[in-house]
Amino acid sequence: MPNIQRLAVRVKPETRARIRSLSERQLITESIWVRQAIDAALRQFEVDDMTVVSLRSNKLRDRRICLRLQHEDRLLLVERAAARGMQPATYASVLMRAHLRDLAPLPAVKLRGLTRSVAELSAIGRNLNQIAQAINRSEEVDLPGRQEVFAMLKICEALRDFTKDLIKTNNDSWRVGHGEVAA
Repeated sequence: MPNIQRLAVRVKPETRARIRSLSERQLITESIWVRQAIDAALRQFEVDDMTVVSLRSNKLRDRRICLRLQHEDRLLLVERAAARGMQPATYASVLMRAHLRDLAPLPAVKLRGLTRSVAELSAIGRNLNQIAQAINRSEEVDLPGRQEVFAMLKICEALRDFTKDLIKTNNDSWRVGHGEVAA
């Protein structure tokens, strides 16, 4: 058995009655309930060196915000930031800005992929528009063959699927934070 020490405390009868009532509701002993309450209170005051920003001057105080995170929350922050290819402080800043301004930011890599997808769709659209205009002017047009149409269709479907997946992954990762889908 680990080294455990006894802690004696005196409380008012009303406090003891409340503890008894709460512990009975949770189907645990009063001793276990008090231990859990102490553990919860102590966790609120845990400060990890990596979560505290050192503020050395008044000017920095105006620009920086100091956050104290519970150890488990800091680990989640680091993990979720890494899943997005960001530093934890940058990720926290993006989250706060997104919440304050009601935004849903995309990581740079995904934004570049989405930009490429839009460019591809625009090129296909321009080509189809030129063909349609030539047909409307009754010009002789070399219409795309069956293979070309199927190729354009395949590209459009792939871009649609990429975009749907991008949106789903982005939404899931903001909820879960890992690029993994919550079950």
